[in-house]
Amino acid sequence: MNSDVHPPVGISLCKADAALMEEIEERTLFNVLDDPWLTVRPIAAGPLEEVGVRQLLLEAHRFQDLLVDLPTQKPAIFRQLLLPVAVDALGRPTDAADWARTFATGAFSSADRKRLTEYCDANRHHFDLFDPSDPFAQVPGLYTAKNETKGSALLVATAATGNNVPLFASRTEGDPLELTPAQAARWLLHTHCWDTAAIKTGVVGDDKAKAGKTTGNPTGPLGQLGVVMPMGRTLYETLFLNIPFGQALLSDDLPQWRRRAVDHPLSSATPTWQTRAPRGLLDIWTWQSRRIRLIPEETPAGLRVTRVIVAAGDRLLATPPDHEPHTAWTIDSPGTRAKKPGGKSPRSPIRPRRHQPGRAAWRGLDALLAMNGTDNERDATNKSAGFRTSTLLSSLAEARGLLPSTYPLQLELTGITYGNQSAVIEDVFFDEIPLPVTALDPDSIVYDSLLEAVDQAEKLANAVNMLSADLRRAAGADPIPWDKGQRPGETLLHALDPLVRRLLAGLRAVGEDFEQSERGLEAWEQRAGREAWQVAEQVLSTAAPGLFTGRTVTKDGKELTFRLSNAERGFRNRLDGILTRRAAARRADAS
Repeated sequence: MNSDVHPPVGISLCKADAALMEEIEERTLFNVLDDPWLTVRPIAAGPLEEVGVRQLLLEAHRFQDLLVDLPTQKPAIFRQLLLPVAVDALGRPTDAADWARTFATGAFSSADRKRLTEYCDANRHHFDLFDPSDPFAQVPGLYTAKNETKGSALLVATAATGNNVPLFASRTEGDPLELTPAQAARWLLHTHCWDTAAIKTGVVGDDKAKAGKTTGNPTGPLGQLGVVMPMGRTLYETLFLNIPFGQALLSDDLPQWRRRAVDHPLSSATPTWQTRAPRGLLDIWTWQSRRIRLIPEETPAGLRVTRVIVAAGDRLLATPPDHEPHTAWTIDSPGTRAKKPGGKSPRSPIRPRRHQPGRAAWRGLDALLAMNGTDNERDATNKSAGFRTSTLLSSLAEARGLLPSTYPLQLELTGITYGNQSAVIEDVFFDEIPLPVTALDPDSIVYDSLLEAVDQAEKLANAVNMLSADLRRAAGADPIPWDKGQRPGETLLHALDPLVRRLLAGLRAVGEDFEQSERGLEAWEQRAGREAWQVAEQVLSTAAPGLFTGRTVTKDGKELTFRLSNAERGFRNRLDGILTRRAAARRADAS
């Protein structure tokens, strides 16, 4: 098949071209609603299954999880397809009670299954991946002035292409990458959500393109977030854990496939694009941040996507807290609310809170548990930023009394770190943590216990770093800078990681039992203390003989003596001040 055959945008096909396109259509249609392209793990023992969107939704109660090629594909698939199909077909729960009733059924009712089926039937023609006139999430007939295309690796975040070359990539840009229709569908959605920024191909019909390119493109919308997805025991539960309740859909808040007409003011089926605010939840979930065309061809292995066009797409004016449910937020201090670089309008005081590479998710629990109207929803001050949890966790906090206190809620956190003006992908962040439902209640014992344990872990890391700094000063050297080198506190946090996760899972069963919570925290402190001493002993073992006598320096008119014994005694005191239950138990044993 000639992969370069396409109709100019907005121009009718001649009879010969129409016949050719009809032949292509018969050979290449792949409907994401009904053709299998999503891998799911059944709850019952058995092999993995390949399903389409329709089967996944109708049988969501049968499946435990969605398996993907890269963790960042999961939120892309949920947001671009699964969630908006369900919400557009069935609507949003009106309040916490309505949400809890639907959630508790564990499966779609026969009436809901009928509505989902009717919705899929009515909109099925919008979901063909290679339809010449209306390809799913693409622009029909998209082409460049020079009729150029690029390799399909441009869609794949882990593949070498242009400046984006993974460190240990097994292939180069020159190696052709043949994507199956299922792979192409997954990476297509991933590109709309996570694509790199900077220069994009200029296409015919885009009046903003200059010299065959567009500049100033931001990353895909999820690339600007620290994505937080609540996960349940089944895909049915996961769907509803990711649907916020209480706000009715606006009449013009539509998924991208219901505004494909070229004369629709928000159409994503033409090369033109705009910078605008989202209309609502469905709009932002299915945001078309790129204009894309997949170019399939027949190969000895079957139908494959080997060439693509990826051009500029719609740009968000800002990420709105009232519509975006999948991220926590940072509230800027007044001193940082400067104008945008090169812009005239001030930066929004509230912005998405991104995940920090190399930092375990539980270390950000203070922000994830910053519920609306609580002390932990810290407001910004002149010196420090504030934070606020995600809309979804706020909704779950409101409905927590309607869920079993022992419900095994999991949080999956994903993000991408970009480099070189966000034009390349440097790292992919993924972590998952168990979160007790009772921790969503700011007045609960578990809430206080979790935040206390996380705070203790950070303070223990700081105590080990201070021990290292005191020993280095005793040797006449400067402490290790916080932003350079490997400090021993990071080693300790790595060792504490499985202990914190065990505590998080264990606190699910505590409820309001104070004694049980205290026993869990005491056990945590005993183990954390042992880990802290193991790291401290490694630091102390590197002490040179001269550190026993130490060194005296004058600072601010005071003489300070740094020696090994002082450093060790200071560490012991700090440890006792952090792990108070452990210290009390040791004193009780001594007496």
